[in-house]
Amino acid sequence: MSGLFSRLGNLWRGFISLWIADIEKEHPEIAYENAINSMVEKYTKLKKATAAIVRRREETNLRHQNHAKELEQVNADLGVAIESGQDDLAVILLQKKNVLEKEVADITAERDSSAKDADSAKASLLQVQAEIKKLQAERDSSLAKLANAQVKVKIQEQLEGLSVDAEVKALDGVREHIRTQVAAAQLGEELGQSDLDTRLKQLRSQSGEVTAKQQLADLKAQMAAKKAAAQKTI
Repeated sequence: MSGLFSRLGNLWRGFISLWIADIEKEHPEIAYENAINSMVEKYTKLKKATAAIVRRREETNLRHQNHAKELEQVNADLGVAIESGQDDLAVILLQKKNVLEKEVADITAERDSSAKDADSAKASLLQVQAEIKKLQAERDSSLAKLANAQVKVKIQEQLEGLSVDAEVKALDGVREHIRTQVAAAQLGEELGQSDLDTRLKQLRSQSGEVTAKQQLADLKAQMAAKKAAAQKTI
């Protein structure tokens, strides 16, 4: 039963992970902020730990200085005791010297170790700090590129949506309408020319012209006759 619950728990965590991954793909700024915040939290904890290591180094340095001074003083006292013939005091000072020398040796090793630990912690701290700045720069650059790409995609979609075919089809309809109107007008002229009334008007127009020409001929004949008669009289 516990194995079943464990598998269900893993399955649920998998679904949650996929869901979060999808959200982060849709909103990459969230993914970057989460990563940066996680690294900042790590940096804060590391900084606190580094401060404790540095404090330990400083305390060790101070202990080393105090023990070194005390050992120096014991060596000086030991020299005076030997020179003054105070062997009993010299023995005590020798014992104290031996203890102090061991303590100074131990503290020296501890001091060196704490110094290395502090240097390592500071290096890690600086590395995390650099990673945070690098990630922040990547976020700004990537989001700027993404925004630019999204703008380009929108412009492309808008350009693709501006179909020239629609405008051409609209003009084709207008052109067809114009051709139809022109054809209708032309048909009206042709029908008008073949209309009976129109033909009769044309006929009458031609008849009037014939009559006028005949009248002109008659007038010319009359004038010629009068001219001829007048010449005979003379």
